[in-house]
Amino acid sequence: MDRISEIFKTKKPLIVFTEAGYPSMAESEKAIDLAIENGADIIELGVPFSDPMADGPVIASASQKLAEAGISLNDVIALAGRIRERHPETGLILFSYMNPLLHYGYESLCDDLVKVGVDGILPVDLPLEERMELLEIARKHTLHLVPLISPLTPPERIKTITEGMTGFVYYINVAGVTGARKGLPANYPDLVRRVKEITSLPVASGFGIANAETAEEAARYADGIITGSGFVKALADGADAAGLFVKALAKGIASLR
Repeated sequence: MDRISEIFKTKKPLIVFTEAGYPSMAESEKAIDLAIENGADIIELGVPFSDPMADGPVIASASQKLAEAGISLNDVIALAGRIRERHPETGLILFSYMNPLLHYGYESLCDDLVKVGVDGILPVDLPLEERMELLEIARKHTLHLVPLISPLTPPERIKTITEGMTGFVYYINVAGVTGARKGLPANYPDLVRRVKEITSLPVASGFGIANAETAEEAARYADGIITGSGFVKALADGADAAGLFVKALAKGIASLR
């Protein structure tokens, strides 16, 4: 079952990233359940890492604390399995830097992800020139490998990055690290249109989406929206606060879904 493609066929999904296990495994699991109940269609489960170079202070701090506490890729995979049992229709993406994936082993990783019902992998720091080994194994297991595109990616490279890929494209709204911002760049609509002209894959927009207004603005042009820092920041006040944050974003894009 290709959950990710089916979700994008029926709506503009709200995609929620969280650091798996933050602030505790029990609270993290509760928050994910509440996010789904309040409108999240796809969950990106972040694997804690000691050097999360693409992340802003909110996510980086959470990731580093969890890595120091010993939360591992095995723990994240087990969490994914529990979420899948309760939410059979929700998309699940493993979001990770490469070091934990390499240490685990690609074949074992993809085997275990399929067993627990994960739909794809977003390898944050995997260079295009080195992705074929993981891509071939992911394809064999019918797992999506989600590519990333930034505003600085030239058209020819966008074509190369997205050619033959499946699932969706993660479009990074701004050059820089994750984190809440006051709004989207003025040229955001044109940049998203440019990506959509090059690839037929759905384009999901992330980085800086931390309130209903920005979510609505992003959803007018993208095929889905991604929130991360806003959710993790809300989660510092507990799972219920994180659930209400997702509810507000879902309401913001309701008319566009």
